[in-house]
Amino acid sequence: MKVYLATFGCAANQSSSEIMASSILEKGYSLSNEADAEVVVCNTCTVKYTTEQKILHKIKQWGFEGKEVVVTGCMPEVQLEDILESNPDVHIMGINSIADVCSVLERIESGEKGLRVSTSAPEGFLNIPRKRFHSSIHICQISQGCDNSCSYCIVTLARGPLKSFEPEAIVEDIRQAIAEGCREIWLTSQDAAQYGNDIGTNIGDLLKQISAIEGDFRVRVGMMNPFSAYPILDEMIEGFSNPKIYKLLHLPIQSASDKVLQRMNRHHTIEEANVIIRRFRDAFPESTIFTDIIVGFPGEFDEDAALTEEWVKQIRPDKVNISRYTPRPHTKAWDFRNIDSRIVVERSGRLHELCDSIKLESKEKMVGWKGEVFVSKKAKVKGFMARTDAYLPVVIPQEEGVSEGQRIMVEITEATPGYFIGRPL
Repeated sequence: MKVYLATFGCAANQSSSEIMASSILEKGYSLSNEADAEVVVCNTCTVKYTTEQKILHKIKQWGFEGKEVVVTGCMPEVQLEDILESNPDVHIMGINSIADVCSVLERIESGEKGLRVSTSAPEGFLNIPRKRFHSSIHICQISQGCDNSCSYCIVTLARGPLKSFEPEAIVEDIRQAIAEGCREIWLTSQDAAQYGNDIGTNIGDLLKQISAIEGDFRVRVGMMNPFSAYPILDEMIEGFSNPKIYKLLHLPIQSASDKVLQRMNRHHTIEEANVIIRRFRDAFPESTIFTDIIVGFPGEFDEDAALTEEWVKQIRPDKVNISRYTPRPHTKAWDFRNIDSRIVVERSGRLHELCDSIKLESKEKMVGWKGEVFVSKKAKVKGFMARTDAYLPVVIPQEEGVSEGQRIMVEITEATPGYFIGRPL
């Protein structure tokens, strides 16, 4: 049986697809391109309306082409009716049921129709073989779900309440990945700072245990919400202090207006977010700050948008993921009155211009920088992708004398929109 694995969305979905890909191959099935596939396993994302619509279109198209379609990921948990309307013949596999993918394929092969497979607790996410997207990068999911309920977020409804995986299982999963040759570890979850709230630990303690693993590797910590990070700020910073942890803080503020944050049910003030950033920068002067901002949330007025723009000017984050608000079904904000789309487009465009100008200024200042980088993987075209301690991307065009997992001194000679170019010293 030829199987095409279509993956949409976050690093957690990528990790799930890596695990399913390995299971599919181990069972004796083959991984195929989209055109030749007999079965499509679609690992879905429902964070954004545009992604949802693309997936629904593909599900319908695959049905017209006569392919068997298995839908998993977030969408079946919250948008089953939309999926069935696009393709009534799909098979559904719950978000926690990735370990069942081969049994589903076997049942399809035997002729069963309209399968519905679901598991209440997450199973098969750690210490299991996988076919990685990048042979030197291991994506480790440390928890499933979230205990907060942001008024715009559908992911909490899809993935359920927080279920932190045991530290011992995570450490063993990473130790095995390093033994297999991985040199960069991505910790993924819906909110890394919530990790351990349900099992009496926290992300800081987990980072200490991971850092104690033998070997030369680096760890990228995933997104942390301000309301989760603020109560454990001391422990979090202590966990980041080990040189094996990239000094990257991904802290989505979503808005710099406390009034808008309250409507978003974000449970933090912008000043609390600022405290986290100041403390992180004080502890790690050469650090990188990522954030996410939603533009045009219902109830956002011009003065609220101006507060967010002023915040960007003052904090100068290194990267800003800007999203225009779109209502998601089953969320509290679904019933809010939306802002005129023309206003949202104008605010989004203005914020993009501001963020791009700040990013360009920061990049230009890095030209001529000399320091140590960690070589994490092969570059897309030629050479290798390396990272500074602050996770800044540096492409080293040459291949001779450079290898994954190596630490080398470089000089940044050029800044492009997406990365720096460096030459070994």
